[in-house]
Amino acid sequence: MGDALFAVRNNFYLGAFQTAISEASQLTGLSEAEKIERDVFVYRSYIELGSHELVMSEITPASPAALQAVRALALYAKQQREAALEQAAAWLADPACASNPTVLLVVGLLYALEGDYVEALRACHTGGSLEMMALCVQVYLQMDRLDQAERQVRAMAAVDDDATLSQLAQAWVGLHQGGAKVQEAFYIFQELGDKFTWTVRLHNGLAACQMRMGRWEDAEGELLQAFEKNPKDADTLANLITVSLHLGKAAARYQTQLKAVAPAHAIVKRAEEGEAAFDRAASAVTA
Repeated sequence: MGDALFAVRNNFYLGAFQTAISEASQLTGLSEAEKIERDVFVYRSYIELGSHELVMSEITPASPAALQAVRALALYAKQQREAALEQAAAWLADPACASNPTVLLVVGLLYALEGDYVEALRACHTGGSLEMMALCVQVYLQMDRLDQAERQVRAMAAVDDDATLSQLAQAWVGLHQGGAKVQEAFYIFQELGDKFTWTVRLHNGLAACQMRMGRWEDAEGELLQAFEKNPKDADTLANLITVSLHLGKAAARYQTQLKAVAPAHAIVKRAEEGEAAFDRAASAVTA
């Protein structure tokens, strides 16, 4: 029997969240375990689309542990981070929850979002799924541990080299390796877009490769396609700011939009720190 949830899962990983929801609505004849997994991806897709309240209202205390974990992601996205992190700590202390792959994945995601990479790895180091392994790759890259990220990608390839997550992880690592590996990453993003569907996530991946190769005009064109699909995507706006500055173009509008949709973004914080430093220097001069 084939993988009934392949399309749902694959579209989610590619960033085609509405398509994942639509695919899920058409599935029938699922086992109870498959129904839970389907709902996990549906609710995670709604979170990515910004429908946090829907997720928080539909997942109740009687829902399975996997869905309770997804609700914690919605809490975090709604700026209720302390409540989400308290729940994560409680799950890790509960043997029943600590053996649930979805719960462990969500705990890893929450700690990764917090920048607590050691705890994120502790939750996902067992590699119970390709997605947990992919999260470890992202965490290692954030920690500048390229060697460990490469090792994790090899482990993913040993499980399923053709899986979308394995391909994406290989592309992420290739971007960090530089040189000829950037071109290989470029081809991976291109092949995934051509094979499945071009999403904001894939456009940004391709643009990142083009920026690494110094193709700033091409990167801008790719990012504008992503911007047309979702003008509120933080990664797209951040990359457009970078490209615009390299091309000598005005970036103020993108900066304003990024501050509106992601006020805690690193680029926004750096800009605010720069403005504050300038104001302090100006005050010292006029004093």
